[in-house]
Amino acid sequence: MLARIWSASIVGINAVKVGVEVDVSGGLPKIVVVGLPDTAIQESRERVKAALKNSGFTFPVRKIIINLTPADLRKEGPSFDLSIAIGILAASEQIDPELLGDYLFLGELSLDGSLRPISGVLPIAAAAANLGISGLVVPADNANEAAVVKEISVYGFRHLEEVAKFLNQPEKYQPVELSESLTNVEESNFYIPDLKDVKGQAHPRRALEIAAAGGHNLIFVGPPGSGKTMLARRLPGILPPLTFEEALEVSQIHSVAGLLKYQGSLVKTRPFRSPHHSASGPSLVGGGSYPQPGEISLAHRGVLFLDELTEFKRNVLEHLRQPLEDGYVSITRTRQSVVFPSQFTLVASTNPCPCGYFGDPIQNCSCSTRQREQYWAKLSGPLMDRIDLHVVVSRLKPEEMTRQQTGEESAKIRDRVKEARAKASFRFGNESGISCNAQMQSHHLRRFCQLDDSNRNFLENAIRKLGLSARAMDRILKVSLTIADLAGEEGIKINHLAEAIQYRSIDRLN
Repeated sequence: MLARIWSASIVGINAVKVGVEVDVSGGLPKIVVVGLPDTAIQESRERVKAALKNSGFTFPVRKIIINLTPADLRKEGPSFDLSIAIGILAASEQIDPELLGDYLFLGELSLDGSLRPISGVLPIAAAAANLGISGLVVPADNANEAAVVKEISVYGFRHLEEVAKFLNQPEKYQPVELSESLTNVEESNFYIPDLKDVKGQAHPRRALEIAAAGGHNLIFVGPPGSGKTMLARRLPGILPPLTFEEALEVSQIHSVAGLLKYQGSLVKTRPFRSPHHSASGPSLVGGGSYPQPGEISLAHRGVLFLDELTEFKRNVLEHLRQPLEDGYVSITRTRQSVVFPSQFTLVASTNPCPCGYFGDPIQNCSCSTRQREQYWAKLSGPLMDRIDLHVVVSRLKPEEMTRQQTGEESAKIRDRVKEARAKASFRFGNESGISCNAQMQSHHLRRFCQLDDSNRNFLENAIRKLGLSARAMDRILKVSLTIADLAGEEGIKINHLAEAIQYRSIDRLN
C-alpha cells in the first residue's frame, strides 16, 4: 500500500514543503530511501524501526521504499523521522490515513519512540501557513515556537504513540495556544547591563547614544582597563525594543541555527553576539556545505561585538565589508545559493598598540613605530571606512574611580533614542527596509542631508585635512543627521557636522 505525507526542509532561512511517499510491498525485507537524503536521513531507517517496535506497533517485514520529493532537492537532518514513521504506519494500515494530506509532520525519534526537538520549526510553520496546510505536528518542546504563527494549528506531542492516537481520533485533541506573555515582545526577563554602572566616560557614552539612535557602527580604542568592553555590552540596553515583526524575523534565524529548541517561542531582546577572535570566516558570515547562518546573521537587528578587533585575522575581518554595506550576505555553494539577512550594529574595541599603552599619560608605551604600524595594518582602510564612529576611550582618573555617583541610566537614554528613531521613521515614511539613518542610500542623502554653502565649505576642509573618502563623507552626513535628530532639530547644522567629524579623527594610530 502507498501512503503520502507532508514534511519540510530548510534552505537558508526559508522552508520548502517536502512530500514523503512510503510504499510497502511484497519482496525481501528491505528499506530504501531515495530523493537525495543525507546521512542523518539514511540512518533514520534504524531509528524508525526501533521506535515503532518499542512503541507497540508492528514493523512490516516487507520491502519498504521511501521517496522524498522533490527528488532534486537535497534533504538533511533528522526532522523526517516522524513523517517516515507515520508513513510506514499508514502504508501498513495501522493508522487512519485520512488526515495525512492536511497536516505537516516534523520531529526526531528516539529509539523508545519519544520525540526530540529539531531546528527550523518557526520558518517551517510560517511557510506551512502560506501553503494552506491545516495543521502542524511537532515535538512538544517545539510547540510554543511553532505556535507563534497564529494562522496554523499546532499540535505538540512527546511520543510517537500520541501522534498515532491523534490521527485516529483528532477530535479529542486541541491545538496549542500561547499565552500573551510568550508573544509580547515588550515583556522580557533577560537582564541587560545598565549604563548607570559606567563611571565617567562622557564622550564614549555620547557615542553609544548616537550609535543606538542611528544604527551606526562604532569602534572604541583605548588602553586595557579603560572600560571599552563594559561600554559595548551596554549598547543593547539603550536600543529600542524589537517590534513583533522584527522579533519574528530574528527568531526564524535563531530557529534555523537550532538556538530555539529549548528556549520557548520568540526572541524578545535584541541579539548581542560576541565571537572570539579565533573565529573563522565561515563561522562569522555563515557557510558550510549546506549553508547555515553565521554570527553576523545571528546578530541581525542587534549588536555584533568584536572585542580585541586587531587580534582577528585580517582575511576574516574582510568578510564583513559587503554585509556592513548591503545588510545581507549571499553564500554560494556548488549545490545551492542562499541569502541570510545581516542588518546589525558593529561595535568593536581594540588597544592602540601591541602593549596597549600608546598615548596613555600614566604608563609609557614600549612599542616601536614599526610594531604599531604592523598592528594597525590588520585593519584595512575600506573596513575602517565602514565604521562611522571612531572613539578614543581614556583611563579613568583616580577621583573618578572612587566616586560613588552613578551615571545616567539606560532607560532615560533609551527614551531619547526612541524619539530620534521615531523621527527618522517618519522622515522615511513607507520605504521598506529603512528603519534608521545608517541604512540611508545615496538618494536619501541628497534629499535629507542638504547643506548650505558655509556647511559645505566646512565639510570640504575636513575632507582635505583628514584625507577622507567619499564613503567616509557619506558616513559623516548620516551621523550628523542622527545628531540633529537627537537634538530635536530640523536639518544639519555646522555644530552637528563638527561633532560627526570628530568621530573620524582616528585614522591609523602609529
